[in-house]
Amino acid sequence: MSLNILPRLAITLGDVAGVGTEITAKTLLKHPELRKICVPVVIGDADALRKGVTVAELIPAAVRVIDEPSKALNTPDTIEVVQIGPSLAHVPFGKIHRDAGDGAYRSIIAACALAREGKVDGIVTPPLNKAALHEAGHFYPGHTELLAEQFGVKDYSLVLSAGNLYFFHLTTHVSMRQAIAQITPERTGAVINLVAAFCRALGKPDEAIALAGLNPHAGENRLFGDEEADILAPAVAKARARGINVQGPISGDAVVPAAVRGKWNMVIVCYHDQGHAPFKAVYGDDGVNITVGLPVVRVSVDHGTAFDIAGQGIAREASLILAVERAAALSKGWGEVWKTAQAGSACLA
Repeated sequence: MSLNILPRLAITLGDVAGVGTEITAKTLLKHPELRKICVPVVIGDADALRKGVTVAELIPAAVRVIDEPSKALNTPDTIEVVQIGPSLAHVPFGKIHRDAGDGAYRSIIAACALAREGKVDGIVTPPLNKAALHEAGHFYPGHTELLAEQFGVKDYSLVLSAGNLYFFHLTTHVSMRQAIAQITPERTGAVINLVAAFCRALGKPDEAIALAGLNPHAGENRLFGDEEADILAPAVAKARARGINVQGPISGDAVVPAAVRGKWNMVIVCYHDQGHAPFKAVYGDDGVNITVGLPVVRVSVDHGTAFDIAGQGIAREASLILAVERAAALSKGWGEVWKTAQAGSACLA
């Protein structure tokens, strides 16, 4: 198949002190079937990647430095990498290191630039370490917020996905106190619009969307909180008036199990652990993290840097494989996702 037909994916290395280099090596050298659906190009440090290849008990000479993604040949026995910044070979596995945090930041910035220039069709991200990112002077809660800033978007959502199930989040990497403060009518309406846009782009404009409540029993008629009555329910009513098939707020302990059993494919949760804890408990390595609201598809693994096992050769690459597969599949129609998301934001009441 012509390389011009396949989507080019920028794979950042994340924090090189973690398992990112190892799972990248295993994904790209042990799974040649991926080369039939995309052209993967690593954006990061070749020396650190060679360390990961060695940990994976593969051949370091497989790492090939290229100037830009268009130079990739996509041969299954080679990992092609665009070098960003100085060598990170000195960074030890399993420890917070400011140079690793800076390297992770620089690789993301470079991948975003390539996407804006049209040189890649999607971004795939192994995990970074937030403490290392902060040590390097880059004060972002995580990938999602940094990507949103780079692309200049305000309405976006972290989405956990397994199969046809998608968990959108109203808030993510903030304290519970901050999360409650950030759940506003405007934010709720914006995320409902994003989900509706995503559904339209998937060819499912009438897909039912479930909004979880913030408080126990979705507030129980104000017995356990007012946010449902004052914020969430009015946002749902306004969205339904715009023709969006959203329902809720529904008690979180009811809507999430129902979604796992197949009642809902699109669920909006209020805060990080309301979505992440049950999702990871059920799906583990079978899930990925998608950012909806960006002009380019971005898919990430659904796990952290795993410093406790970094450098031991035992990290599983399953989630990164899924991330590459999902990014390749979504990249073809992501322009429609972006267009409909923008249209949805424009009509936000």
